[in-house]
Formats: sequence, structure tokens, C-alpha cells
Amino acid sequence: MKSFKLHLAVILACVLCVPVSSGAAEKDSVVFIATGGTIAMKIDPVKKAPVPAISGEDLLATVPDIADIAKIEVKNISNVPSCEMSPERWVELQKAVTAALQRPEVAGVIISHGTDTLEETAYFLDLTVKSNKPVVLIGAQRNASESDFDGPRNLRNAVRICVSPEARDMGAMVVLNGHINAARNVVKTNTSDVETFKSGDLGELGVADYDRVIFYRAPLHRQHVPVTADVLPKVDIIYMYGGADGGLIKAAVERGAKGIVLAALGWGNISTKAYEVVKEVIAGGTPVVVSTRVWNGRVLPHYGYPGGGKTLKEAGAVFADNLSPQKARLLLMLAMQTTRDQGKLQEYFDK
Repeated sequence: MKSFKLHLAVILACVLCVPVSSGAAEKDSVVFIATGGTIAMKIDPVKKAPVPAISGEDLLATVPDIADIAKIEVKNISNVPSCEMSPERWVELQKAVTAALQRPEVAGVIISHGTDTLEETAYFLDLTVKSNKPVVLIGAQRNASESDFDGPRNLRNAVRICVSPEARDMGAMVVLNGHINAARNVVKTNTSDVETFKSGDLGELGVADYDRVIFYRAPLHRQHVPVTADVLPKVDIIYMYGGADGGLIKAAVERGAKGIVLAALGWGNISTKAYEVVKEVIAGGTPVVVSTRVWNGRVLPHYGYPGGGKTLKEAGAVFADNLSPQKARLLLMLAMQTTRDQGKLQEYFDK
């Protein structure tokens, strides 16, 4: 009897006891690409000011529990302030992001970046990376020497978003202070506040809250424009203001600009003098895109006086919908890889 009970106990143990490792879910992989910015800076004891100082691995070490969320692979491609980001760096970054997302085990990509041009890099990647996996850009408003350094929280939230099933098909997103913003709409609104990135009248996509990641809406106006060249056409932004005479537009073209974006007034208007210059450069084959220096709203060919939006449209200008000047510049550079035709360019901005 004792032998039978012992034998039965062994059988039950074999049936019921499953090794813990075979039942544990495999964690998602996330690629973390570090490019620099305040999030990678510390106070230099000699200069008494923040300078590039820490790597992606250093930042990752500030969030030890992040390994409970996902497996993180770090790739350092630069450590520069974001004022040094350029079309050449964007193309390099796009290639790195695309390569990472093509790996089946990778759930998403995180990019640490300076906040000054973060919105531009985000929109460039949103346009050029073709994948349904999330691309999450983060930064920090306080450097790593400050006691309330916001980099670790932003990195942790970015990982949470990358492994969230709801983050699929959301494109490139900017995430600081728990707020998730779409690349097309987001803008830096405060020089130093940790909640600087906002999406104006259109609002954020969702939040990385304490208990879970929640999306409340999806970005509908997205398109894919492939990068077909390592060197993109040079496009300059010219700011309009009271008394602007168009001289800067002419100078930009003379110095090699292949396209011009106007940070125009209101609905998309400029002075009579600037209008005369715009007509000249368009007639000479240089595309001109009309955006606005106003934060919210679309540009429209509405006013009929010389320099009003209607006259600019008639002269051959393209209207940027609700894109900011800096984002209209990115789309124009990419679109000009294949066309300079007003009608075809307008189709890109209408999507």
C-alpha cells in the first residue's frame, strides 16, 4: 500500500508540476536609440553649464525596473544637442529605425532626443518610416545633474507605450510627462516646463497613466513618403512680419534654396512687396509653400488683395493645411524628391 501511494504521488507530481520557466511569457524587445539632447546632459564642473555627458546605457541604468517591462537594446548613434539635427542626421536615423522595426522580435523603437527640434524629427520619421509598430520620441527639460531629472520617467513611459497593443498604427509619437502626442500635431510650447509638448486645438492621443497606457484617439492624417536619396533638397523657412519686403526670400534662393516655406500671417497672407518677390521665385521654378506663424488653424487662399492668400495661390503657391512652417519644410523636402509641380505638391499637403 505504501509503495502504491508513493507511486501515485510521483505520477501526480509529474502531471501537475510545470517548470516556471516554460510558463513565463517572453518579454517584448524594444530598441532604444540615443541621439543626445538635455536628456543626455550633465552640469560640467568647469563650464558650469549642461553639456553632452551620458550614453543611452547610462540613462537606462536610471530605471532599473525597466527590465520587468521589456528587453531593451541600446544603440547610440550621436550625442548632440538637437539644434545640430539636420536632414543628413534624419536620413541616418530613419535608416536605423526602419532596420530595427523590420526585426520581428522588436515591438517598437524609442528615440531620446533634444526637445528643441524633437517635433521635427518626430514628423520626419512619421512620414518616412513604414511600419505599424510604434516609434516613441522622448526628451527631458531637466538635465541628469538635477535632482528632479525627468528623463527616467519619460524613458519608462516610452517602454510601456512600445509594448502596448493599442500603440500599433499610431505612427511616431512624442511622449513627455506622461502625455502622448501625434508627430504631425505636436509642438514645443514652453522653453522649460516638463509638460512643454502639446497638440493645440486637436489634443493629445492619450496618456501613460500610473496603472496603464490609454489612447483616446488615433491620428488620421498620415502618409508615407519614402526617402529616395541621401541628400534632400535644401528648403528654407522665411518668417513674415510687419514691414517684411521679401528680401530674405530672394536671398535664400540666391544662396541655393530649392524650395521656400513662408511662415505667413494669419490665414496665409504676406505684404505686397513680399508678394512680388514670391511671384518672381515661383516663375523661376522654386516652389513656395504657405504656412502660418499662428499656432492653430489651417491656411486658406481667402483674401484677394495683393499678397492675400488667394493671390498667392493664383501665383502658384502651395498651401500647407495646418502644418507648422517647420513641418511643412520637411514634407516639401521629401515631396521635391519626385516633383516640383504645384498641383502634385498640393496633393501631398492635402493628405
